[in-house]
Amino acid sequence: MRSQRSPRLVAVLGLITCYCALYTTAAIDIPLEVLGHVNIEQLPTITDQSPSTVIAFPFDESFPVTCEAKGNPEPEFQWTKNGVEFDPFLDPRLMKEENSGTFVIPNNGNLTEYQGIYRCYASNKLGTAISEEIEFYVPTVPKFPKETLDPVVVEEGQAFTLQCDPPKGIPPLQIYWMTINLQHIEQDARVSMGLNGDLYFSHAENKDSRRDYCCFAAFPRIRTIVQKTAMSVIVKTTNAILDRRPSLLTPSGVKSETQLVKGEDLKLECIAEGFPTPQVEWVKIGHQLPVRAKLENHGKLLIVPTVEQADSGKYMCKAKNPLGEAIHYFTVRVEEPPEWLFEPESQLSMIGSDVAIKCSASGSPLPVISWRVNGVPLQDAPATNRKTLGDTIFLHNAKASDSAVYQCEASNTHGSLLANANIMIMNLPPMILTKEGEDYSAVEGKGVVMHCSVFSSPPSTITWSRDDSSESVEGPRFSVHDNGSLEIYSVEKEDTGQYTCLAKNTEGTSAIEAMLYVKDPTSIVVAPEDQQILIGTTAQLSCLAEYDKSFSNDFQLLWEKDDIELTLNYTENSRYFVEDGSLQILNVSHRDQGVYRCVARTPVDTATASALLMVLDVPDAPDNLVLSEHKSRSVKLKWFPGDDHNSSTTEFVIEYEESQWEPGNWKELLRIPGNHNSAVAKLHGHVDYCFRVSGVNAVGRGPPSEPTERYKTPPAAPDKNPENIKIEGHLPHEMVINWEPLLLIEQNGPGLEYKVSYRRQDLEEDWKEDIVKRHSFIVKNAPTFVPYEFKIQARNHQGWGPEPKIETGYSGEDFPSAAPDDVAVEVMNSSVVKVSWMRVHKDKLHGHLGGYRINWWRLRSLADSKKSHGDKHTLTFPGDRNHATVPGLTPFSEYSLIVMTFNGRGNGPGSHPVDFKTPEGVPEKNPVFRVTDVQKHTVSLVWDPPSEPNGILTGYLLDYQLINDTEEMGPLQMVDISNPRTTKWTLRELEPLSKYKFYLRSCTAMGCGPVVSEESTTTLETSLASIHGGISTQGWFIGLMSAIALLTLIVLIACFVNRNKGGKYSVKEKEDLHPDVESQGMNDDTFCEYSDNDEKPLKGSQHSLSREIKAGDSGDSLVDYGDEDVQFNEDGSFIGEYAGRKEKRVSAEIKAAAQTPA
Repeated sequence: MRSQRSPRLVAVLGLITCYCALYTTAAIDIPLEVLGHVNIEQLPTITDQSPSTVIAFPFDESFPVTCEAKGNPEPEFQWTKNGVEFDPFLDPRLMKEENSGTFVIPNNGNLTEYQGIYRCYASNKLGTAISEEIEFYVPTVPKFPKETLDPVVVEEGQAFTLQCDPPKGIPPLQIYWMTINLQHIEQDARVSMGLNGDLYFSHAENKDSRRDYCCFAAFPRIRTIVQKTAMSVIVKTTNAILDRRPSLLTPSGVKSETQLVKGEDLKLECIAEGFPTPQVEWVKIGHQLPVRAKLENHGKLLIVPTVEQADSGKYMCKAKNPLGEAIHYFTVRVEEPPEWLFEPESQLSMIGSDVAIKCSASGSPLPVISWRVNGVPLQDAPATNRKTLGDTIFLHNAKASDSAVYQCEASNTHGSLLANANIMIMNLPPMILTKEGEDYSAVEGKGVVMHCSVFSSPPSTITWSRDDSSESVEGPRFSVHDNGSLEIYSVEKEDTGQYTCLAKNTEGTSAIEAMLYVKDPTSIVVAPEDQQILIGTTAQLSCLAEYDKSFSNDFQLLWEKDDIELTLNYTENSRYFVEDGSLQILNVSHRDQGVYRCVARTPVDTATASALLMVLDVPDAPDNLVLSEHKSRSVKLKWFPGDDHNSSTTEFVIEYEESQWEPGNWKELLRIPGNHNSAVAKLHGHVDYCFRVSGVNAVGRGPPSEPTERYKTPPAAPDKNPENIKIEGHLPHEMVINWEPLLLIEQNGPGLEYKVSYRRQDLEEDWKEDIVKRHSFIVKNAPTFVPYEFKIQARNHQGWGPEPKIETGYSGEDFPSAAPDDVAVEVMNSSVVKVSWMRVHKDKLHGHLGGYRINWWRLRSLADSKKSHGDKHTLTFPGDRNHATVPGLTPFSEYSLIVMTFNGRGNGPGSHPVDFKTPEGVPEKNPVFRVTDVQKHTVSLVWDPPSEPNGILTGYLLDYQLINDTEEMGPLQMVDISNPRTTKWTLRELEPLSKYKFYLRSCTAMGCGPVVSEESTTTLETSLASIHGGISTQGWFIGLMSAIALLTLIVLIACFVNRNKGGKYSVKEKEDLHPDVESQGMNDDTFCEYSDNDEKPLKGSQHSLSREIKAGDSGDSLVDYGDEDVQFNEDGSFIGEYAGRKEKRVSAEIKAAAQTPA
């Protein structure tokens, strides 16, 4: 019999019903908050008990038999054993606890005296609750009986059975047939074990003879395996085994019945004997076999797991062989243990009310319902106001004394259910269990629930009002639930305020207040987007949320991957970083692929946004690469493509490696589209191949597969002849034939050589043939540059290659023997001429015409009568032509040129030289142009003439304009300098402290050349040199200078006299040894002359012509020179020279002219 425990009650400590709203009731415990204010008596309730069966396993130290209960007053416990009162406190061997019904049976003696069925009773003055029955089972150690078994003697071909008869024990039972050496007896369609453990032989064979057939029974729950005495089988050999129609070894008879409980596994078996071995088939009469059905034990066992009522019916097994068949019918009935249709509920009812207690259950067979009150059968505890009608007990005009525990038990042959229902009859004013002054926060547009949990009897009427208003809140957005809670749908800002919950029944009223705050909703304004990211790179997912500012300290922005929150530890090894809501994933790997969710969370709401991150990578290596369809010159490859990692495979690359010439070197064989997983590879002969495959996608090429086994092709004749044949004639009477040899893998076998065939094309003659092993051949004594036909054919030990293609070529070339005639030159402009000539006749070329070459050189400049042979220049013009253009000539020059032809051997003779002259052109730009002196209103400029005037210089064009670092530039001022020998100029009447740009061009009669430019900024004040020049004409100044000169002359005379008296003048000696470089430079008359070495600025001149010059920092001012002697010419330009001493006076003369040539 199977006993099924009832489900745990909704609350097992004194369940009672509390009418917490106006319309319905619900079963709840009397809360502790109520018991803290009012001492309410409660019926006892079983809270914990042992399972329906407690097995005393020998390896356990003790066995608790549990029974716990609660109630008010505290319940007392009694036990029955096998229906008779049992007091654990009277047995000193049992361990007990105060205020508990639990006792513990120690494993230290004979446990069988405690074996039995127990039931616990928990009682107080209000009633009694009872537990389900608890069976304490003491298993015995299963043993096979000691017996002596006679050998089983059977003739070959006959059926026999070895019986196991395992001992009884705690299920599950597992049976094995093995030898003494623990080797399993092999089972097949002929030999198999039945559900009862017996070993069946459909027919005996000689190999069945043995003396150690052992049956082992295993009981895993008690960790025990027992062995039956070994059995011996002797099979007698016969001359012939007669065929025999099937008959069933089990089950016996034609039909049988099987009964099982819903949820168990249906197991039907048919084991037949006969020869040949019968095969078993299964059918369900009138129906298909259940889809869950499966066959085991070589088709002899039909299993339907977890049967249902629909699996009931008739089944048939049929065992057949060529001689006939045997049939057995099974009638299967699926029954059910009791299940609650309506489980009795605990109730709290007010005094004077009518109470209904209903209990009904289903099952097969139909369960029997029995009632108890406080553990006593209902008929043994009569009550005048109690009636039983069908499956319901009615209490009319209930009184407080009618409070009791009612037990309903539903039983059938497969188990029982027990339910305790606490019926409490009492009156109690409303007690609100929710705390006073709760604050609730809700999100605008969402819902909110404000609680008001009430305990009372009779049930209370719950109403909600707002902001000191006596009227209850109403409207489609407001709903008061049965448990007293107020739910507001689609909350608005105006719903903010104080709310009052009022509970009222016949015994009194109670109220609490709550505050509701409406917040702005949280939303994702920048959501992460789906991404495809390359493996090993960095992925970034952005997320920006808006939320109510009152939650600034409680707002959280989290990231989840595949519904699991990401842990951010910010360590060196961490790859996840969040900054300003954006998630960064460093060094992305395959495990980073998934759905990432940004979660913006406040205490009242949550907003989420998700994005799919797909990781791109090269394809994985293909799997299971195999070779098939092996042929002499081809093989088929098949494989399973590897994971493409979110980027479709576009093609597969098949590579090969051969072991003879380049072992270990993999080479590409072919490529096929990515939607194929097989290919036929064409192969060469006499090659030991190994293959591998790799996939290619947009990311790149993936790793290769594991290589295949080797496949060697047989040798064959060559498939092709040499290619890229070239004819070269290095010498006039030779012809060299070169070709690209066959690759080692293309030779198809050993013994490769080439047959070279050739003949003149312009004569009718037979082919001349030579056999060579190298890949070149020289034809000797060939006439110069005549056409030949030739062909090259490959062969090896297996035969000749295909018929070769005939190629043509010419024998060796010689130098051209003639020069072009009638060479003429036509001047196009100052730097370009056109050259024409008469073509050289083809008979004089002695080879393939390569083209023509023109050599020319400059004889002299027309501005200089002296001739000087310049560098030779060459231009090559391929092809057959009779004219060409020569660019890049220097204007105003005299040139000479020659023309020649060339072929593959080299150049022919040159033509007679032709002299010509180029006309004038514009000059090149000036190599030097710089600012030498900057004053408040003047700027001095110097330059060098152009290195190539390209004609006769006629002068210079000097322009300047005010720029002052603004977008608008001043008007362009022009100075036309007509003297070509002028290399200096001073501009006057300029603005002080202003930036100017200067432009200079050299000119000939043909025009002016390219521009050179400089920039400079005038100063704020005139330098000292200018001041000295202004006062040099004053009389007092002239007198002062004369006095200084006189004193200096006296000192010099004194020093001279002193030197003559005292020997050599030491200072003079030092000056002789170390002359003053400055003074020496002045004495060489190089200061005011321009030369090619004047690239460096003069001392005191501007070092940077684009730099602004500040006041008092003039490059040529006397601040730099000291009191040196300075002179200016009539136009004010500087022509003085530096002296070796610093005491010389300064004189200057400035004229007022605006521009004066230097």
